[in-house]
Amino acid sequence: MQTAKPNSTPPVPQHSSLEKTVLRRSRAEEVYEALKRDIADFKLVPGDRFTENSVTEQLKVSRTPVRQALTRLQQEGYVEVSFRSGWRVLPFDFAKFEQLYDLRMVLETTAALRLCEEGLRSPNPVNRALFDALTDLWLVPPEQRSADTLQVSQWDEDFHCALVVAAGNPEMARVHREVTEHIRIIRRLDFTQQARIDATYDEHGKILNAIRAKRSDQAVMLLRAHIETSQAEVKKITIHQFHLARQDAAR
Repeated sequence: MQTAKPNSTPPVPQHSSLEKTVLRRSRAEEVYEALKRDIADFKLVPGDRFTENSVTEQLKVSRTPVRQALTRLQQEGYVEVSFRSGWRVLPFDFAKFEQLYDLRMVLETTAALRLCEEGLRSPNPVNRALFDALTDLWLVPPEQRSADTLQVSQWDEDFHCALVVAAGNPEMARVHREVTEHIRIIRRLDFTQQARIDATYDEHGKILNAIRAKRSDQAVMLLRAHIETSQAEVKKITIHQFHLARQDAAR
C-alpha cells in the first residue's frame, strides 16, 4: 500500500480583506506621490489634460489606486476632473500662493513672539527639546552644513513647523501644518542653488539666536524678511520653470 506523497506545491497565500485594503492604500500612496512629483517637476504642466488610463499604463498599476490618488489630489487643489475631457492639472494660482504665505507669516511671527515672551521661559520640556534640536541642527560651522537640496528642503520645513509647535498652541500648529502641505510642492524650489542653502542656514541661525536672547522685535523682523525672501525666490523660479516646461512641450 502506497502512502500519499505530500503536496510539494506551496499553498497560495490568501490575503485578508484588511491586507487587501492596506495594499490598495499603499499603491494609491505611491501613485499619489508619483503624480505630485510630476506636477512639482513640471512634467505635468498646469493646464495639461490626461486620463486615468494613461496613468495606469505609465505606472503599471490598476485603476482603483489611480482613482484614489487623483481624488486626493483633487481635494488638495492640484487637479480637476470633467466628465467629457477627463483630468486636468489646475493652472497655478499665484493669488492663492500669496494668501497662503500671508497666513504663514502671521502664524510664524506670532509663534516667535510667544517663544520670546513666554515659551522658552516656561518649564515645558517639549518646547525646550524642540528648540534645542533646532539649534543643534542649524547653528553649525559652514563646513558641517548639508549640501543635499532635498534634505535641506525637508529640514527647512521642519524648522518652521517646529517653531510653531514649540510655541505651545496646538490649533495654531494644526493650521500651520495645513498651510505647509499646500505650499510644499513649490516651496522646495527655493533650494535648487547652493547660495540659497547657505542663506537659509545663516537666516535660521540669526532667528534662533534672537529668540534665545528674547529679542522679540528682532526675531519677528528676521523671520519676516526670511519668509518674504523665500517667497520671492520661489515665485521667480516657478514662473521660470513654467515657461521652460511650456517651451519643451511646444517642441
